[in-house]
Amino acid sequence: MTTTIDALEEGRLKRDGWASWLITFGITCFAYFLRAVGLSSPHRLAFDETYYAKDAWSILLHGYERNWAENANDQILAGNIDQMLDTPSFVAHPPLGKLMIAAGEYLFGMNPLGWRFAALIAGSLLILFTIRLARRLSRSTMVGALAGILLTFDGLEFVMSRIALLDIFQALFAVAGLSALAADRDWFRGKLADHLRAKDLPDLGGAFGPLLLFRPWRIVAGLLFGASCAVKWNSIFVVAVFGILTVVWDLGARRLAGAHRPWKSLLIDAPFAFVQLVVVGLFVYLASWLPWLRTSGGWGRDYGAHHPEDRVVQWFGESLGSLWNYHVKIYEFHVGEHMMQTATHTYEAHPAGWLLMLRSTGIAAENGIEPGQQGCTAVGTTCLRVVSAMGTPILWWAAAVACVVALWLWIAKRDWRFSLPLLAIASTWLPWFRYADRPLFFFYAIMLVPFTVTVLAMVLVRFLGPADHPHRRRRAVIVGAIVGLIILNFAFFYPIYSDALLTRPQWLMRMWFGTWI
Repeated sequence: MTTTIDALEEGRLKRDGWASWLITFGITCFAYFLRAVGLSSPHRLAFDETYYAKDAWSILLHGYERNWAENANDQILAGNIDQMLDTPSFVAHPPLGKLMIAAGEYLFGMNPLGWRFAALIAGSLLILFTIRLARRLSRSTMVGALAGILLTFDGLEFVMSRIALLDIFQALFAVAGLSALAADRDWFRGKLADHLRAKDLPDLGGAFGPLLLFRPWRIVAGLLFGASCAVKWNSIFVVAVFGILTVVWDLGARRLAGAHRPWKSLLIDAPFAFVQLVVVGLFVYLASWLPWLRTSGGWGRDYGAHHPEDRVVQWFGESLGSLWNYHVKIYEFHVGEHMMQTATHTYEAHPAGWLLMLRSTGIAAENGIEPGQQGCTAVGTTCLRVVSAMGTPILWWAAAVACVVALWLWIAKRDWRFSLPLLAIASTWLPWFRYADRPLFFFYAIMLVPFTVTVLAMVLVRFLGPADHPHRRRRAVIVGAIVGLIILNFAFFYPIYSDALLTRPQWLMRMWFGTWI
């Protein structure tokens, strides 16, 4: 007979810690070296690197973003990096992602290796945290390893790990935060079980149970969620959804433990969850602005001094009043009429098509390479080099199907393990529909990929069945074939992920749809 303590401790992680970490580090290291090869290619400021790499260098030298000379990009690539102007630059995103890019530039200089190195580290760590999250949710090292392998061979994650954009850092902190929150769920249930065991009780007998106000894993989640918001604001939707879910988890755990009024979690546990997630996260967010706050030349830094009548300035002082005004201007930039009515982009992609990868993003392209140049062996045509931010097609389409299956397993079969990745997909994807009247890009979906591959891995291993299942061997062949096809599919598209030299027919062979061009 299953006891309350058994139920609270059900599904505790297997004690294969050393083996699981060995597998985790093995996959992560392989992914790192796979992404590190040719990191400096293309040798240019590709796509929005023209903003973030230079902003990072400005922050590194001066503590805030500055404007640059008109031909700065060419001069930087030629080694003449002294192209910064004295005027501050208005920016549309918080500084943490650029601070991380700046760390790479500090180590290796203002060059492609320097401004891409931090993305390489972040992309590799994103795979590590995805493995650990998938393992914790499924209680299976096999699922964790499979999720890590799938993410290693995803084209979008590969490309975003090799370019100095902000989104890879946002995804890293979000996944790490959710990993900490999942660990807090297990920690809380374990503490309730320990309480019953220490008191020699079969259950709480109607009592609310221990308060457990200090929740170390939830505080860690708050720190990481704050860091994710300090890269890009839309991480606030993740905080909102999972701030509610963690309280629901508490309520469910107390009900399972025998509390007669578990709804009191809304009055007792919820306020502390708010402090540990939102307030702690807010401090991290504000800390990311310290370089700007410590200077006097940043954009809008003197607003408070020039507007002492502003109520926010009067309440919080000149520095925080100036920072608040800056945030108002950033918000107006993102939601302003010019974004909806005049801004367009060649590679804009409606979020409705992200899961099926209907529109990719061109990161870099060098066309018209004549035969004999750069090793081009084309006959009757030319060669080119491109970097396309697109996922591995078979992986993305299989994951889309798996998400439908997982939704059914969560709702019909009440398998809570699918709730976290599915809600993570929803909180990082659905909010974009509200802003679909302005240019959005497919590479924003890097926030979804860790969770879609987690869902796919969980569904595949569930299909595989237990070791003694009569059709285990046959199903293992099917699962292996799917994973093998995904890896081969990645290898086929690898040239357009890595800026490799292709003839034009070879490139067109990989453009399965006109919207990928």
